Amino acid sequence: MNIHEYQAKELLRSYGIPVSDGRVVLKAEDAKTAAGELDGPLWVVKSQIHAGGRGKGHFKEPEAGEKGGVRLARSVGEAAEFARQMLGRTLVTIQTGPAGKQVNRIYIEDGSDIEREFYLAFLIDRQTSRISIVASTEGGMSIEDVAHDTPEKIHTFTIDPATGLQDFHGRRVAFALGLSGGQVKQCVGIVKKLYQLFLDKDMDMLEINPFCLLKDGTLRLLDAKMGFDGNAIYRHPDIAALRDETEEDPKELAASKFDLNYIALDGEIGCMVNGAGLAMATMDIIKLYGAEPANFLDVGGGATKEKVTEAFKIITSDPQVKGILVNIFGGIMRCDIIAEGVIAAVKEVGLKVPLVVRLEGTNVELGKDIIRKSGLNVIAADDLKDGAEKIVKAVKG
Repeated sequence: MNIHEYQAKELLRSYGIPVSDGRVVLKAEDAKTAAGELDGPLWVVKSQIHAGGRGKGHFKEPEAGEKGGVRLARSVGEAAEFARQMLGRTLVTIQTGPAGKQVNRIYIEDGSDIEREFYLAFLIDRQTSRISIVASTEGGMSIEDVAHDTPEKIHTFTIDPATGLQDFHGRRVAFALGLSGGQVKQCVGIVKKLYQLFLDKDMDMLEINPFCLLKDGTLRLLDAKMGFDGNAIYRHPDIAALRDETEEDPKELAASKFDLNYIALDGEIGCMVNGAGLAMATMDIIKLYGAEPANFLDVGGGATKEKVTEAFKIITSDPQVKGILVNIFGGIMRCDIIAEGVIAAVKEVGLKVPLVVRLEGTNVELGKDIIRKSGLNVIAADDLKDGAEKIVKAVKG
């Protein structure tokens, strides 16, 4: 689960971590009042979407202006005008893809007199099963570009869970960033608080870019991205309350409510499979035969008829889907349950695209018999290879 920058900064502020004063704006008419509550003389107006690269992004609508999703204003009036231009518009960044995301929130905060910009992140290192700290002197730009062009400027080290974070970790960050004197002590304190926040809230990602040294010698966090472990959200109702469902794919959101593992993709063949490994294999073989999968969908081993029905409805709600492949290997999941769910869904939402069904395993003959007697225009497949060939042929014509 991800949250917006302004929400992340509230969390940082609650841990005593230095961030700029700011106000969130949901309606354009409130922007002038919000900006007027800040000191100025420089205001930063930021689009709030769950994607990076906002500053270099562009809006689809010409009335949003030519500048990106992060703008500097030099008066209250200009800040309000920028907010008016951006709210309700579609911002396209390198992370949103060409479709972009609609801006429903604006964050206006005090500008900062910046001396230097850094990059700092806490991540889960899956190779070592430890929390990893990533630091770089190249803040304010894409860390992927830094890793590609100047990888020697990225410093990474892990924290031993047996000892936890120690002061030397903070000093190591400070020295990697070229800080000195009192800045080192500030950095140690900030790193400690960030680590504690990361642990307390079960995060899997905390990225600060830029982490800044101001001209007065103090350190401040000017941006923040936070990701939380979805399996631990139940322990944090305060974090769950920050969820913005408008930032999520409607199909993925619907799937999550029925405990379905669904990820939307860009292809034309919808897939309904049981088991993550089989789902990956199904997507691979669709690509092998010259088409692209429209989704990853694992209904799980204990799916009910109702869950299968919802899964099928989610697939058919995608306008990109030109054909559907149901590939079930019945172990815990019974083939007759899948068959009943597919039939119920087709009767409810209709079937406007080719449907290929491959069933194997527990109650397979019963499942095939249910589909055969349904009267539906379903193409039967003997195995995975046969199913992939048939659905690709049906879609490609």
